[in-house]
Amino acid sequence: MPRTVWYPGHMAKGKRKLEELVQKLDLILEVRDARAPHLTSSPMSDQLSRICPVYIVLSRADLAEEGATKAWLQFFSSIKQKAWAFNFLEGRIQLLRRDLAKLRPAHRELRLAVVGIPNVGKSLFLNLLVGKKRAPVGGVPGITRGVSWYKGQDILAVDSPGILDPRSHNEVHRRLAWLGCSKAEVIGGTDVVALSLIEHLKERGHWHLVEKKWNIENVEEEPLVTLEKIGHRLGCLVSGGRVDLLLAGQRFLDAFSTGKLGRITLEWPGERYPWEIE
Repeated sequence: MPRTVWYPGHMAKGKRKLEELVQKLDLILEVRDARAPHLTSSPMSDQLSRICPVYIVLSRADLAEEGATKAWLQFFSSIKQKAWAFNFLEGRIQLLRRDLAKLRPAHRELRLAVVGIPNVGKSLFLNLLVGKKRAPVGGVPGITRGVSWYKGQDILAVDSPGILDPRSHNEVHRRLAWLGCSKAEVIGGTDVVALSLIEHLKERGHWHLVEKKWNIENVEEEPLVTLEKIGHRLGCLVSGGRVDLLLAGQRFLDAFSTGKLGRITLEWPGERYPWEIE
């Protein structure tokens, strides 16, 4: 079974520190991308939940299909898993704040950790949670490299670097790269990852969003031909008028991960992937 090998040292260090800290916490808030709540789950979630309650925060709800997000929240409720869904850019997490206030011990602040895989919005969420711009925020996986504490009103929160499972199937990391949560360069390059996204969007009936955005019709053709059309449309050309496939792939992936193509959910509750059945 193909596996990825990308597992930077700061991920291993952050994992060790979280394992040391977990017994001092009241709860853990795990941030996942609302477009793929299963795929973007933390590899540490199950392990940590045996020691400390883990609650789920779905980020980028504005980029996911509304019906799918409602279905996921209903699913989590059905298995007694507390979960919320937010658009962090709106900055409104009052419901979460109220729920957390009920969990605060009477004699001290609420102690929690914010965990998740790279680039699901942990640092932005932490900024909202503590009410200050205290954590580094960026779009590059692995930007938050240490475990640091941040104090808010009646909250003491620990941040952590995004942690991926190095044992995951390559197909998992390919889909995570669609979302900007894993590095496309590690699993074949931006062109290869973009080709797989093109196939997925056509198979799942989402290509009409691409057609609306760039006027590229859904016709039966090799994904490479479609990527070349995208490259022409986005001006990703080199000498001789040839398409720079790496650049075209990167721009296509960026458009998808940032929601410029529209609201698209990659998975619904109950779906199973071929590699999970192997």
